[in-house]
Amino acid sequence: MEETLSTFVRSIFVENMIFSYYLGMCSYLAVSKNVKTALGLGLAVTFVLVCTLPLNYLLENYVLKEGALSWLGAAFGDVNLSFLAFILFIAVIASFTQLVEMVVERFLPALYTSLGIFLPLIAVNCAIMAGSLFMQQKEFANVGVATVYGLGSGIGWLLAIVGMAAVREKLTYSNIPKPLRGLGIAFILTGLMGIGFMCFSGLSI
Repeated sequence: MEETLSTFVRSIFVENMIFSYYLGMCSYLAVSKNVKTALGLGLAVTFVLVCTLPLNYLLENYVLKEGALSWLGAAFGDVNLSFLAFILFIAVIASFTQLVEMVVERFLPALYTSLGIFLPLIAVNCAIMAGSLFMQQKEFANVGVATVYGLGSGIGWLLAIVGMAAVREKLTYSNIPKPLRGLGIAFILTGLMGIGFMCFSGLSI
């Protein structure tokens, strides 16, 4: 329980995908102009992370890594399919992205239109792929911890993009120097928010 809670909190604040690793920046900068749109994309990213991380964990530990297929028999004990990890991880992510796209198009057409190309681009969102790669690196004890890590990473990305969108909405009423308008001020804000999140780096649970 303690490991699960620690993983959850760290993935949101200490190891935030945006402010610690600057992953998924293209969608983050492009969609963070409106809070409602940012919230929709953040929820979609969180959903894909929560669904794909446990599946990729199971693939990694029961199919791909060396000795993972030993449950099939002693003859498979030395099989190492880790070279297929990237392809299979991306296939799983792309499948869930397609599912999300279909659901959003069917039930939330306004959000689907506002997100445009950035909804299907979830399939190549660095933050989502990084979640699976970090899962490999961290070697979580079980699929439950991996799922919690996916949830925390998604919530962290959601907080980042919604927070940025809220600030950028307010900035529309500010007198920003012309050279800094648009992406210029967005980069500065991202750096400042990243510095703010560094306050959590000493957090210990």
